[in-house]
Amino acid sequence: MFGSLLDASEIHIWTDVDGVLSADPRRVPNAQVIDSLSYNEAMELAYFGAKVIHPQTMAPAVGRSIPIYIRNTFNPAGPGTLICAKPDSQLLVKGITTIEGIALVNIEGAGMIGVPGTAHRLFGALREEGISVILISQGSSEHSICCAIPQDQSERALRVVRAAFRRELDEGQIQSVEASPDLAILAVVGDGMAGTPGVSAKVFNALGAAAVNVRAIAQGASERNISVVVDGKHATRALRATHASFYLSPNTFSIGLIGPGTVGRVLLDQLATQQARLSREFKLDLRVRGIMGSKRMLLSEPGADLDHWRDELQSQAEPADLKRFVEHVQADYLPHTVIIDCTADGEVASHYRDWLEAGIHVVTPNKKANSASLDYYDSLKAARRVGGSHYLYEGTVGAGLPIVQTLRDLRETGDEIESIEGIFSGTLAYLFNVYDGSVPFSAIVREAKQRGYTEPDPRDDLSGTDVARKLTILAREMGLRLEMSDVKVASLVPVDLEHGTIDGFLDGLSAYDAGMQERFAAAAAAGKVLRYVGRITSTGEATVGLVEMDRKHAFANIALTDNVVRFSTARYNKNALIVQGPGAGPEVTAGGVFGDLLRLSAYLGARL
Repeated sequence: MFGSLLDASEIHIWTDVDGVLSADPRRVPNAQVIDSLSYNEAMELAYFGAKVIHPQTMAPAVGRSIPIYIRNTFNPAGPGTLICAKPDSQLLVKGITTIEGIALVNIEGAGMIGVPGTAHRLFGALREEGISVILISQGSSEHSICCAIPQDQSERALRVVRAAFRRELDEGQIQSVEASPDLAILAVVGDGMAGTPGVSAKVFNALGAAAVNVRAIAQGASERNISVVVDGKHATRALRATHASFYLSPNTFSIGLIGPGTVGRVLLDQLATQQARLSREFKLDLRVRGIMGSKRMLLSEPGADLDHWRDELQSQAEPADLKRFVEHVQADYLPHTVIIDCTADGEVASHYRDWLEAGIHVVTPNKKANSASLDYYDSLKAARRVGGSHYLYEGTVGAGLPIVQTLRDLRETGDEIESIEGIFSGTLAYLFNVYDGSVPFSAIVREAKQRGYTEPDPRDDLSGTDVARKLTILAREMGLRLEMSDVKVASLVPVDLEHGTIDGFLDGLSAYDAGMQERFAAAAAAGKVLRYVGRITSTGEATVGLVEMDRKHAFANIALTDNVVRFSTARYNKNALIVQGPGAGPEVTAGGVFGDLLRLSAYLGARL
């Protein structure tokens, strides 16, 4: 008022923040200072909860087109925020805010269709009772109309609305007048939204990806404001997800890693080296808020310091509790939850269905879930649809090699898979690449385990079980209804060593070195080499076993832990498609899991 009376050229309001922020910084720590706003934008944000300035405060300045600066007393050199008639800003969306403590009053009935005056009677009744309507939404069918009001006025609102429509309710022309409590309104505000295609899609995609249900929608013809009604308990998650989708803050992922062992520890170290770069270049906040081993776990509210996660796990650990671990990682105020399972544990894999159904994304190299019974495998697909979640498992076949993705691309582009064959075990590839008869086979197995090339129990590799699991996974990706028991496996584990401890197996294997030496010598005499190969055909024939191959065969000329997979298809029939590279080792497996995590981030809106 003083600025208007004095006909001031500018009005500066000194406060304790740097300006008008793009969101509440208590809920969105990375909220940005908005460089400039129009009067209308500022009024919209103020109405929907921004506390820096009240709409009526601006009215005298708006009347005389006096620019208003919001400045920080404690940071006088800061640029602040300019509120004026024609701001010069490149921001499409200026701010995202919420009003909580909202109830949604809904009136519904076939008797409303085509009847003039229904809205007048509804809002007239609320006006007479002194109840302020914050938002209105009505479908074009006129079958229902709803409005958002302060929750503390919902009981009075129901009473007066039911009284206003008593006759229609009694006659069944209106079926219900109900109020839904504990809701919140999320408002996305910006003059730049007008005439820009895709803004609404971005809002709803962000909310959908964050598993936030939208109860009602409202947008004015000015296109300056998109408002949605969501559950109050999801308000912060909705705010963060929408804020991130417009690149106003990092796209935040709450990550829980299970199994900080051979692969998991390397993955955490890889994340540590890239975390700052991903945040800086792509505004991607990969926040590891939980790390759990078999006996202890670390739960961190802000996220573990990945440069010192081992020390934190040692000093701050508590007894492992999977239920509590998942509850901690799935924080309501963070938009996306991811569990990374780096174990080979079937018990952990048995929880995937529940996690996916709850909207938790799963990334894993653990083969146990996808090679389990077909019933459980089918239930994972159904759970993904229910929870709107993603399930990524490239690391289950070939560590970091693009084998699953290649197969999907072939099928989705209409190619017909005739057969897939290859050396699917980096462990067995290493063993038969290194084995030349000069060193006992049992000694090479022990060395491979020490290097981390084998499963925790080497029998999972030597028995062919690991290869059978991978064939089962690929068969199902081909569309075959194959159980793991349908795979014919020739095991390399002696019958009397199938049970017992791992150390007992390694010690006892030396008694069978002579037999392997004989097989090697026979193959060498014929000018061939030994390779452990898996094969699946389009008819469902699946075999795993040790075979002799000509020295010129592609499978005979691989290095160390290489996997090599040969796709024979309708397109690639004369010259098969081959994917080859390291298929074992913590670094490449962790890299494959990391790649899946980044793919998930891109699916959910990160701009990589």
